[in-house]
Amino acid sequence: MESFASNVKGKKGVARILKAAGYSIDGFKAAYKFEAAFRQVLWLNIILFTIIIFMPFNVTVKMVLVIASFLSLIVELINTGIEASVDHTSTDYHPLAKIAKDAGSAAQFLALLLLFVLWLMALSNLLF
Repeated sequence: MESFASNVKGKKGVARILKAAGYSIDGFKAAYKFEAAFRQVLWLNIILFTIIIFMPFNVTVKMVLVIASFLSLIVELINTGIEASVDHTSTDYHPLAKIAKDAGSAAQFLALLLLFVLWLMALSNLLF
């Protein structure tokens, strides 16, 4: 009897790419549905992307801001995955589970801090 994982991993070529794309879409849907933090970061970045379009930043600054926005979304998805994995293992308190969750949270904090600092730098560059 094959496991679910081995059955999925057995796909090759275009079929594997399509399956992977489907799993990615499922991941976005689950993160949006079950994680308030992901929804908040997503909407924050949608607003920032809209602002970037209308701001008179040069192309390089716009690229850096878009990269930082994507980074904050990527880190939040990874953090969501860590939290789901830890909670799947056990919802009981364990010091290693706390470290895993806190480290994921710290990573997201740094990603958002980076986004904030880069926006401050970009805006200050326009003013001065």
